[in-house]
Amino acid sequence: MIAVTAYIVAVSLFFLSFPGVDFWASGVFYNEVSGFWAQNEPFLRDVRHLGPFLVKVIAIACVGVLVIKLLAPGRPPLMPLRQPVFLLTTLILGPGVIVNAILKDNWGRPRPRYVEEFGGDLPYQPVWKITDHCDSNCSFVSGEASAAMWLTSIAFLVPVTWRKASLLFLVPLCLVLSANRVAFGGHFFSDTLISWGITLLLILAVYHLLYQRVPPIVSDRKLDEWFTVNGRRLHRRLNRLILRSRIIVRGVTRKFSEH
Repeated sequence: MIAVTAYIVAVSLFFLSFPGVDFWASGVFYNEVSGFWAQNEPFLRDVRHLGPFLVKVIAIACVGVLVIKLLAPGRPPLMPLRQPVFLLTTLILGPGVIVNAILKDNWGRPRPRYVEEFGGDLPYQPVWKITDHCDSNCSFVSGEASAAMWLTSIAFLVPVTWRKASLLFLVPLCLVLSANRVAFGGHFFSDTLISWGITLLLILAVYHLLYQRVPPIVSDRKLDEWFTVNGRRLHRRLNRLILRSRIIVRGVTRKFSEH
C-alpha cells in the first residue's frame, strides 16, 4: 500500500511537471483529418465493450452467490462468502464511488477530444486541478481504466499456484482496455495511470481488512452465519406473506361466489 501510494504521488508530480507527455500520448492516435481515428475501428469498439461486459458478468455472479445463500440458507455457500463480498466491495467503492461519483463528477477535467490541442474548444487542465470546464462524467480519472484494474482483483482470490497465470492474462487485458480509452480520445494518459493507482490502493486496503488483518474485519464463518440467519428469517416472512395472500384470495373468491 505504501508503494502504491508512492506511485500515485510520483505519477501525479510527473504529469504536473511534464504535461506535454499527455499531449504526446494522445497525439499518437490523433490527426487533423479524422480526429481520434481509433474510435472508428469496429474491432477496437468491440474491445472497449469487453471490459464492461466482464465486470457485469463477475458482479452478477457475485450477487448470485449471495442471493442463493439467502434463498437456501441451510446449504453451504457456492464459495467462501468473503470472495464475492471482497469483489463487490472493491467494485462499488473503487470504480463506483471514488472514481465515478467523486473524481469524474467533481474535478471537471475536459476529455482530450474536447481540448483545443485536439480540435475542441476547451483548455487543457492538469491532473488534480478542480475546474468548471466539465460538469459530470469528466476525464479525471478514467472509469474504464479503473474497472480494468479492478479485474485484477480476481488474482487475489485464486489459489497461489494460479496467481501468476491469472496475472499473465489479467494484466495485459487491463493494459489493452485502458489504452483503448486513450486511443479513442476519451482519457489522457495521466487519467489512466492515476486511476490504476487509486483502484489498486483501494483493492489492497479492502484485501487487508478482509484477509490480512488479525482478526479480519469479517470471516467466512461469520458471513455464513449472517446469511443463514437472515435467509431463514426471509423464508419465514415469505411464508407468512404467502399464507396471508392465500387467505385474502380465498376471502375474495368466497365473496364473488356468494354473489
